[in-house]
Amino acid sequence: MIAFDLNCSNGHRFEGWFASSEDYSKQQSSGLLACPVCDDITVQKALSVPHVPKKGNQRSVPVPIADVAAPTAAAAPAKTDALPPAVVEFVQKLAVAQTEMLKQSQWVGGQFAETARAIHYGEEADRIIHGETSADEAKALMEEGVQVAPLLFPVVPPSAKN
Repeated sequence: MIAFDLNCSNGHRFEGWFASSEDYSKQQSSGLLACPVCDDITVQKALSVPHVPKKGNQRSVPVPIADVAAPTAAAAPAKTDALPPAVVEFVQKLAVAQTEMLKQSQWVGGQFAETARAIHYGEEADRIIHGETSADEAKALMEEGVQVAPLLFPVVPPSAKN
């Protein structure tokens, strides 16, 4: 089974469960999908985030985050027919910008919070860094005035690359 967020042409958002992507396509092209609110049969997939559970050993993985004193980086996402072309282009530009920033940034892994503070307080050389920290620690950094921001796209730590 697969669940999709759907929209009707009247703007109602709802969820639909299907045996497969092909099953969704067949039902949509046959006019079998209808909005549960207004019965509109002009139904399309809505922009949604995949709901993929993490493995048990990954549930406490820290949030990737970067010192925002410089630009950002990651691979461009695949184009999706369900998204308007302008949205796809915008997301691709964001991904390219993040990728370019990360080329100029130093990976500090789990030492992100400590390193960001040391740079902020002049205890270490000023540079652009990225790494991992918890959401609570990132909030604490921001409250201290340390300029940080979450990365928009996942980053593979250098030690995990092939």
